[in-house]
Formats: sequence, structure tokens, C-alpha cells
Amino acid sequence: MGNYTHKQTGPSPTASGFSADTPSEGLFSAYRNGHFFCELTNAGAPLDPRIDLLRQRLNALPLDDLRARAAQAEQELYNLGITFTVYSDRDAIDRILPFDLVPRILTQPEWRHVEAGVKQRVKALNMFLWDIYHDQNVLKDGIIPRELVVGNANFCNAMMGLDVPGGTYIHIDGTDLVRDETGRFLVLEDNGRTPSGVSYVIENRHTTLRVMPDIASGIDLMPVDEYGMRLQDALSQVAPEGVDNPQVVLLSPGIYNSAYFEHVFLAREMGVPLVEGRDLVTENDRVYMRTTAGLRPVHSIYRRLNDDFLDPEAFDSSSMLGVPGLVRAYRKGNVTIANAIGTGVADDKAVYAYMPRIIQYYLSEEPILSNVETHICAEPEGLAYTLANLDKLVVKPVGESGGYGLLIGPHATKEELSDFSRKLKDDPANYISQPVVQLSVCPTLCETGLENRHVDLRPFAVTGKDTWVLPGGLSRVALKRGSLVVNSSQGGGSKDTWVLAS
Repeated sequence: MGNYTHKQTGPSPTASGFSADTPSEGLFSAYRNGHFFCELTNAGAPLDPRIDLLRQRLNALPLDDLRARAAQAEQELYNLGITFTVYSDRDAIDRILPFDLVPRILTQPEWRHVEAGVKQRVKALNMFLWDIYHDQNVLKDGIIPRELVVGNANFCNAMMGLDVPGGTYIHIDGTDLVRDETGRFLVLEDNGRTPSGVSYVIENRHTTLRVMPDIASGIDLMPVDEYGMRLQDALSQVAPEGVDNPQVVLLSPGIYNSAYFEHVFLAREMGVPLVEGRDLVTENDRVYMRTTAGLRPVHSIYRRLNDDFLDPEAFDSSSMLGVPGLVRAYRKGNVTIANAIGTGVADDKAVYAYMPRIIQYYLSEEPILSNVETHICAEPEGLAYTLANLDKLVVKPVGESGGYGLLIGPHATKEELSDFSRKLKDDPANYISQPVVQLSVCPTLCETGLENRHVDLRPFAVTGKDTWVLPGGLSRVALKRGSLVVNSSQGGGSKDTWVLAS
């Protein structure tokens, strides 16, 4: 698989890690961005005066003051129940996502570039999904290997020929972006099933403004509070035709799910009932919600559980989480499911490698956001390249998420490389490889003061009749020095993402 990147302009980082105006004292006096692009101190030349103002304010804070505010923020997040669950950690059922007070900032030109790229990608993904579940022209024309799609574990035969409202399959999308050492945005992954994390975007903003009102004062930012309203509106737009006041619900697996806090949060923000499978029932191929006043029709379901568990009649017969008969009601057009069933095939890491071709095929446009160069190990040349350069690459299983099961070659021991080499040879179709991107960094409060830590960005897009992108997104930060793994399940934290309003 070739490299589909194309040129984007971006500011050049300072070679030494020193910004031209590094202060001689204060929090930033010892801060160095190394050879990485820094989101705060090296975000353009000349530096936007509002970013410079923020840096001056932060720099003037005593370290003990910043630590006290960080402790206050952490306590508030815990008291508010803003937690997640790490399944592999039996000692910590509920844990707050570590929050770093130093925000990450995007200027308007940067944001407009990201927003346009995400919208383009979502549009192409929805066209791709319609095509593979109908005419399959993209396969007939050889744009992407047929087996990679129809042989994909997430390809759903039950979706063949089904027309979803508005042709929208991915109503909620999370696109994982990184920036390289030149400041260029690159797409690392698409998340088109049930992307999580948007609740932290909103709560991080609230926490920042509560704990550091003096730092944010007078800096005009794009708001993030309308996400729930936008999502509820989009899901109403794609409800079955002929329904004047559609009932939207959020379907959760329940309290033991790692993202249960987010399910509660989003239902509240949307103003819709939070339900579990046992709260819903189907009659005559229609879906109803049990209430104290009897059965109430349901028209749109924002589901936060995987396809396999949605309907024991259609998928996993042992599932106690889903709703028997839901897929029959769906296929009759009596209820909308968001995201649609079978979208997992579009965010597969092997299919991701073909996204530039998919965008060009459906939209006749160059990708606004480039992919990271990707080698598909199912292809002989991709496997050979990966095995020959294992110590230089990041290798990922195509069906995993959350940072599980990957290998970061430069950080691996000889034994780990040898073990992974065997895994690749045994099951090459399960892996892709990518070069190690020198992720951008952001100043982060650490034991010794402000240090650089690597970050990524997950913007969230909501699609009903059209697509809206929440300004900013979730900035995840790798809290361990030198680590490139930002996932919350792997010890990462988050930051507030500011988009300057003008």
C-alpha cells in the first residue's frame, strides 16, 4: 500500500526546542519542546497574541498555585462522577480520566482545515457504506479488494439492500488526528461505530472555566455546550418518515460498561430517556419503551453497544443486552439505529488505508486530511516490509481499539520483536503497520513542573441531514515521558481543547 499523504502547509518547529521568546523565569522557563511540534509555544509564526497572552498568564502562576488548582479540578471531577472503568484493573472500578489544566489551542485557520477534512471524510464514509451494502461499485471497480470488505468480520449481510434515512450510516463519528513534527494534521484512525469521549470535551471546558477563570478571561472561544442539542436534533432528522415528534432514546449496556458515565451524561444533555435492552420491546415490528403509563413508541435509538449484542434474534442469541426483534423493526423502516448496523467495516484499520482512494472515488477530490502511511500485512509486500522494518514501525491489530495489542517497534525489546514477528507470520491479515509519527506535544503539569507530553485530537462529527463538527474535540495526552500511547485505557489523560473564535 502506497503513501497517500500530500502536501499541507504548517509552521516549522524550532530546531533547538527553545522558542524565540522563552522566558527567563516562571513556569515556561524550563519548558522545552525538543524536536517536536508544540501546540502552545510553537503554534505559528508570529504567535497569535491570544495564545501569547495565555502563555504569559500561565507563566506568571507559581507552581504551587497550578498544583492546587489541578488538585481542585481532580476532586471536582471525582465528586461529579466523571469516571470510566478499566476492565483489566480489578482494583479500580471507577477512575477519573486524568485531566491536565494546560489547554491545547487551535486557531481559526487550523480549525477550519480540520473541520473541512472531517466533513469530507464522513461524507465519503457514508457513501462507501451505502455502496457496499447496495451496488458494490467500489468493489467491482477494484478500488478496494472485495475480500477486505465482504470478508470483514464487521460486514453485515442483514444490511444488504437496506435504505437508511438520508443515506446516513455514521451519525456520530470520531476521527483520530495527530500532528507530525512540521505541524501537519494526519488521520490516524476513523471511529464509526460508537466513538466515546465527547463528554470529557464538555466537562473539561466546564472544569477549566471553574478552576482557571482568570487564565481564560477575555479570550473568546468557540462553545462546546450545544453538542447534546445538535445530536438530538440530528437523530430526530433521521427518524422514520411521517413522525412529527420522534422519540429518541439512548440505549446503554448498563452500569458495568466502561463508558456508562458518558451514556448518562449524553442522555441528560440530549434530554432523552436512557434505556437498557430490558426497557424496550417490539410489537408488530415496531419498537416501544416501557413506561409507567404504558408502552410509548420509539423512533430513533442512539445505541452504545456493539452490533453483536443488539438483537438476540439476529445476532448473538445469548445476548441479554439487546432487544429481540429490533433488526426486523429496523429493516421495516420503523426505527432508526445510530450508528447504523454494519458500520464497523468502514473503520477497520485495513480499510482505513484505502480511504484516500475512497474519497477520490466518490467525491473526485483530494483528501483534505492525509493518512499516515500504512502497510497492509495481508498483502505480501506489506508483510515483507513490516517484518524487515519491525523495529522502526508501529504495528496494530486491525480489529482492536483502545491501544490494545499494538507494538511500538522502537520501544520494544528484542524478545518482544521476536514474539510479534511470529504473530505476524501466523496471522498477517490481522495487522497493519505504520511509521512512528513524531506526535506533537503540549506543555503538561508533571512532577518537576511543565514538561512536553505527546497529544492527539479526536474531533466529533454529528450527521443528520448535514454534518456538524463540535469545535475542538478530545485532546488526549500521554502522561508518561516519551510515551506515544494516549489511550485512557493505557494511562493517558485529557486536556481542554480551545478553538479561538476569530
